[in-house]
Amino acid sequence: MADPASSLDKTPLHAAHADLDARMMAFGGFEMPVQYSGIIEEHMAVRTAAGLFDVSHMGEVLIQGPEALAFVQHLITNDASTLYDGRALYTVLCTPDGGIIDDGLVYRRSETEYMMVLNAANIARDLEWMRRHNPMGAELTDISGTTALLALQGPKALQIAQPLVNADLNELSYYHFWEQTDGAFLGCDTALLSRTGYTGEPGLELYVPAEQASHVWETLLDAGADHGLQPAGLGARDTLRLEAGLCLHGNDITEETNPYEAGLGWLVTLDKGAFIGREALRSIHESGPDRALVGFVATERGIPRHDHELQAPDGTPIGTVTSGSQSPLLETGIGLGYVPNKPEYTEEERPLRVAGPRRTFSVKVATPPFHEHS
Repeated sequence: MADPASSLDKTPLHAAHADLDARMMAFGGFEMPVQYSGIIEEHMAVRTAAGLFDVSHMGEVLIQGPEALAFVQHLITNDASTLYDGRALYTVLCTPDGGIIDDGLVYRRSETEYMMVLNAANIARDLEWMRRHNPMGAELTDISGTTALLALQGPKALQIAQPLVNADLNELSYYHFWEQTDGAFLGCDTALLSRTGYTGEPGLELYVPAEQASHVWETLLDAGADHGLQPAGLGARDTLRLEAGLCLHGNDITEETNPYEAGLGWLVTLDKGAFIGREALRSIHESGPDRALVGFVATERGIPRHDHELQAPDGTPIGTVTSGSQSPLLETGIGLGYVPNKPEYTEEERPLRVAGPRRTFSVKVATPPFHEHS
């Protein structure tokens, strides 16, 4: 019988994960490390010191040419005209009906070159969408296969990386990036160092050539050995982003959700000019969304999970859990889910219930980030 793992893509750091005896799993078409020492230990390392993640499964697409900005503006809901060289933004891509195709980052490298970062499971579909919706003829180049991405996250992340960088990392602002060439960063031909993050902690994202990823990985682990740095897998990445109240595409945001109900209306700039989904989103904005994504914390024993039913206090079904877990920091269940956009279900401290397959338990509405409530 064929090994199912043999059909999965592997990141340039696959051998490094094997050397660390990582537990691997399928994710987004890749064989990825879910944990090394354990999810809770890795999670707490990121909250108290630092963790190093391999997120090379993410996709990167270059958008080039004199029409690059016009294309980006046509494609995304946020306003890329506010960017300048070295600046990045978070955004979503929507269907004409306002449904979220994907969320991602846009980096402006020059007036005629942008880089868009996409979710791993959506790379092929997003690329096809981009090519079909490119009337201005911008040049699109998929560099996912030649690019590795490492995320160094945690309160000690910048301290660990500083000796390896020839500039003061404290001057690298949030949602900004530096490009290092000609070996300036650990001998890499090119490197892009950014500060965006998906954990609720400070840190760096390091885009480096795939063939140089192992050297960067090992150097960072060595540099952080005395600072509590640990390799961290997708398990901790998920619990960290959930504590921070950050959405996961495929769970909290999908083509069946729109930015306004997902609490991402701040990513929509209706007055920037035409873009895909603008009219539908204008209509939703004017009328208000029918439902809202809320955060909640368990008030009795129970762990919410994806697809568990959300109920009113009297047991009436009102929605669905989209993300849920036990919070390693709070040591209680936390989650996100959609409920009717009414004050009795969305206001802070409002009681709700979660119905799992074995038991039902009480929760209360709480505004993320959850980890800042500790």
